[in-house]
Amino acid sequence: MKVLVLGSGGREHALVWKLRKSLRISKLYCAPGNGGIAEDAECLAVDLKNLDSIVALGEQVRPDLTVVGPELPLTLGVVDEFTQRGWPVFGPSKAAAQLEWSKSFAKEFLQRHRIPTAAYAICDSVEEVREALTHFHAPVVVKADGLAAGKGVVIAASKEEAASVAAEMFSGKMVGGAGSRVVLEECLKGDELSFLVLSDGERVAPLVGAQDHKRVGDGDTGPNTGGMGAYSTVDIVDDKMRDWLVHHIAKPVVEGMKAEGAEYKGVLYCGLMMTARGPMVLEFNCRFGDPETQPILMRLESDLVDALEASVAGRVSEGDFKWSTDASVCVVMASGGYPGTFEVGKKIAGLDEAGAVEGVKVFHAGTTKRDGAFYTAGGRVLGVSARAVELQTAVGRAYEACEKIRFDGVHYRKDIAGRAMKK
Repeated sequence: MKVLVLGSGGREHALVWKLRKSLRISKLYCAPGNGGIAEDAECLAVDLKNLDSIVALGEQVRPDLTVVGPELPLTLGVVDEFTQRGWPVFGPSKAAAQLEWSKSFAKEFLQRHRIPTAAYAICDSVEEVREALTHFHAPVVVKADGLAAGKGVVIAASKEEAASVAAEMFSGKMVGGAGSRVVLEECLKGDELSFLVLSDGERVAPLVGAQDHKRVGDGDTGPNTGGMGAYSTVDIVDDKMRDWLVHHIAKPVVEGMKAEGAEYKGVLYCGLMMTARGPMVLEFNCRFGDPETQPILMRLESDLVDALEASVAGRVSEGDFKWSTDASVCVVMASGGYPGTFEVGKKIAGLDEAGAVEGVKVFHAGTTKRDGAFYTAGGRVLGVSARAVELQTAVGRAYEACEKIRFDGVHYRKDIAGRAMKK
């Protein structure tokens, strides 16, 4: 069968890498892909910001299965367009993807269906923000309503800072049109958890849990990013908690979306805070997370194609996945200046040496290849991932590989999974 993956980041490289292992695939495409992905799939040109461009690519390839990686094509309605043409596609419709592309919709949906989440206020002006802030205690979480590539969330230490951040969002200077509406939230305390499930519109099958590291600096300091690293272990979510999360969060979301006329198919990423009051929903993503996908797929033992097809065909079951009990980790190597302004075109050295470390796979997130060499082409450049029986060993292997890779301005966190190893 022919499979097309849409996207160009580390998540898409991980998907391509795992799909490549399926004996059922005769031809694997990725559009637009990147320098590293090109070694595992045929990369095709496409403008993921343009629905007509994506549909034209579909007409050219006629894939037996399309896997949508990033959020933007979902918000444009690529799943609706492909489905109308009879092309099997993995992902939610534009209406269902509102759970990600509108934080205000997601918060109101959670409230309607009595799914646990933080107290919030939806504001359309600075005046409304100032009024709403009288009901909050600092710190306050300020979120742009729309898509902001992981940069639309700020934890404000004071109400004054919260008002200032909201004003920046409304102005369009901070996150463009994503900030035309702002959501204020109480700041929850606890451990974050990325809990993903596969859905066919009715049933859900959980993936293994993972924890992302969003802040750019060690010790969770500095601004939020798209994610600086993640890890997954067998005990990050025990069986009892996993079942609770399925029955009290994931299934109610899928059932609620169907009741509201927006059947949810694809992967549902539940970003949770494990608080003293119990698990609370922070956000939803309507696609595989990045960088969580990298350590999650490193633990997957079964055929990913079978599971994705089950979602599309309406036959998801608990038996769709087989998982290794090993631990896995991903460390993101970023360009200097990320998540702010950064330069690209820096030559990358040491990739072969890094890939030779036992248990390591280097996923390309923002690279290009020319004249046999790789160069940086994004903020997040590489996702150095490793798997081992023990988490400490996996982490050690990932950082051993990181030390072998060099490019101007490179920076990465040195404490990915650090808290987990201290427990």
